[in-house]
Amino acid sequence: MFDPRDFRQALGMFATGVTIVTARAADGTPVGITANSFNSVSLQPPMVLWSLARNARSLPVFEAAEFWNVHILANDQEPLSNRFARAGEDKFAGVALDAGERDVPLIPGCSARFQCRTAFRYDGGDHIIFVGEVLAYDRSERPPLLYVTGGYALAARKAGAVSTEPEATIPEAPYSEDLLGYLLGRAHFQFMAGFRRTLSERQLSDPDFFVLSLLSVRDGLSAAEVAEHVAYTGVDIGSVALRSLVDRGLLERSLAPDARYVLTAAGRDAILHVLAAAKSVEEVLIDRLGVAEVVALRNLLKRAILASDPGLPKLWSAQPRAAGGGPPPGR
Repeated sequence: MFDPRDFRQALGMFATGVTIVTARAADGTPVGITANSFNSVSLQPPMVLWSLARNARSLPVFEAAEFWNVHILANDQEPLSNRFARAGEDKFAGVALDAGERDVPLIPGCSARFQCRTAFRYDGGDHIIFVGEVLAYDRSERPPLLYVTGGYALAARKAGAVSTEPEATIPEAPYSEDLLGYLLGRAHFQFMAGFRRTLSERQLSDPDFFVLSLLSVRDGLSAAEVAEHVAYTGVDIGSVALRSLVDRGLLERSLAPDARYVLTAAGRDAILHVLAAAKSVEEVLIDRLGVAEVVALRNLLKRAILASDPGLPKLWSAQPRAAGGGPPPGR
C-alpha cells in the first residue's frame, strides 16, 4: 500500500516546467489553470498532452472545449503561476492578452506557447488526460520557470571543470576548484579585472570604488554607516579614507554634528563611468553564459548571500534617516 504523501514527494523529485492552460467557457468566459503535467507526445503530427484532476472546478469547461492553449511560463512569471493556481479571483485581471489562432486566451511574455485543438481525452485514474494537436506555437529566449521538490526552481546547465588540467587534480588535496570560496573569489576578481583600467584612469582604489558605489545608491551617510555598509569587503573604511576622497573633490562632508558624506558632481561622474564599464563587462558575461544561466546565477548568489549574511545593513531597503542629518539621498 502506497503512502499517498510519500508517493507525491517521490514524484516531486522529477523537475517539470510550469504551465498555464487556458480555454473559453461556452458563455465566453476565459478560464485558466496552473499545471505541471504538460508533456510532448508526437512531432509528426505535432501533439502534446496535459492532465487535469477530476475534482477540478474547471474540468467541465476543458471537457467541452475544442481548443485550448498551453503557456510554458518564464522564470519571472511566478506571480501568474500562483494566481492561476488559486480559486475565487479574476485570474485574467490586468493581463493584456495576445490574439491567437482561435478565440482562446493567449498570455504574453512566456517561454513558449502552444495553441491546440483537442484530439483525444483519456481516463487517467483521478485525472483526465487531454491530448491536443498543435495548430501553432511560438517561443522566446526567456528562461523557463521550473518546479521541483515542492518549490519553484531555475534551470542552469552543469559546468565543466575550471582547471586547465582537470586530470591532474589531486583527489585528497584540501584546496580544490570545487571550494566555494575559491569559485566565488575567482569569479569576483576576474569580473573586476574587466574594468580595472577605468578604475586606474580615474585614480580610484578598491576602497574608493566601494565607497563611491555605496553613496551612488544611498547618499548622505555618516562615517560609521559607510564603514558598516562596506564591512563585507573586509576593508576598514575609516575617517582617513573618507577625508582623502573629500580632499580630492569626490565627496563633500556636511558640517552638522552628525557629519554625513555626499557625492560631489565630480564624484558622481567618476563612479558613473566606472559603473558603466562594469555594466559592459556584465553584458559580455551575459552574452557568453546566456540569459537562463545568468538568471540562475543571480538567484544562487542571492541565496548564498542570505545564507552567509552576518547581519549587515540592507543597502536597497528603505531606512529612516538620523536626526540632524545633512542633505537628502540623491543630491
